[in-house]
Amino acid sequence: MTLLTTVYAAIISTILWYKYAQVSQMKLGVLCWIYWGASLMWLVDAVFEYGKLREKYFTPSPSEMLNDLFLGLSVVALGLIIWLVILLVKDPKGVVKSALYKKKG
Repeated sequence: MTLLTTVYAAIISTILWYKYAQVSQMKLGVLCWIYWGASLMWLVDAVFEYGKLREKYFTPSPSEMLNDLFLGLSVVALGLIIWLVILLVKDPKGVVKSALYKKKG
């Protein structure tokens, strides 16, 4: 489930990046790299886990699947948080800078 969750997030972010590549300044490419990196990590993990469990790998218990789903969603959320921090630091549209230096009065 972790692999599937991150692969879906990677595919969705890649489609959005490709669709809006010419007009977007939102650093969607960074989000794609984060999710594809996580997907590669979970793929390597799945290969090694299959090597250890063999045929039992394909029959996880419902609680194991739920735990893996929560872990996958946590990785997706962490990727979004990292992307948001990068977006706020880079501030491509100048929104944060204008909000910080806005004069009152």
